[in-house]
Amino acid sequence: MCRILGVSRAQYYRYRSPKPSKRRAEDADLKQRILRIFAEFKQRYGVMKIHHELNLELQPLQLWCSPRRISRLMKELDIHSVTVNKWKAASASKTKVEQRPNLLKQDFSTTCLNQKWTADMTYIQTKRNGWCYLSTIMDLHSRRIIGYSFSKKMATDLVLKTLESAVKNRTITGDLIIHTDLGSQYTSDDYNQRLTELHIRHSYSRKGCPYDNAPMESFHASLKKECVYPVPVFEDYETAAAVLFEYVHAF
Repeated sequence: MCRILGVSRAQYYRYRSPKPSKRRAEDADLKQRILRIFAEFKQRYGVMKIHHELNLELQPLQLWCSPRRISRLMKELDIHSVTVNKWKAASASKTKVEQRPNLLKQDFSTTCLNQKWTADMTYIQTKRNGWCYLSTIMDLHSRRIIGYSFSKKMATDLVLKTLESAVKNRTITGDLIIHTDLGSQYTSDDYNQRLTELHIRHSYSRKGCPYDNAPMESFHASLKKECVYPVPVFEDYETAAAVLFEYVHAF
């Protein structure tokens, strides 16, 4: 047959057993790395986060992989991050809210730790205990959660406990601003009195403007997508507390 076709036997056998190209071999290696990273981070990471982790691995090898290539390989592997339907805002409340000073004015830049903190609360549903409430404080310089508390009640004590947790973890030496929304817990006399005692200035978001507290809104959105929504509903308060502790402190 080779004689009739006018090809050598070596060419024929190379055709029957082709070696993968360099590009295909690299793709095969990258797929293994992507699958490992995806499993290591509990199937929570999407293209950009896998891109970051993967390039940390490839940097010592003087290699680099683009997000577009990772996206293609993830599609071939049929894997993707947790996705949820976009949240639709409820109609604006007609209750009149007293506007308070917005010291940050969406300027989230910092030069060192303990210049600007931001705080907020979010809802976590459980089967046995109904709605529970997570309160967090983030340092805008490190973008780390430095104080948090979880409770069955959305009371002023919850945000005070979170504040004490943050103060315990950090030493406040200079001018510090904490930014919150206009929720009743944050506008309460007890909360603001404690801030005065700690020499912390209080900044507030404008009514109905989540962009004024964008970093914290972003964190809670990631927490919900990666930690809460994959579970249909937490069984009870204790189960939710354990999962949230692992996410905030370990993951």
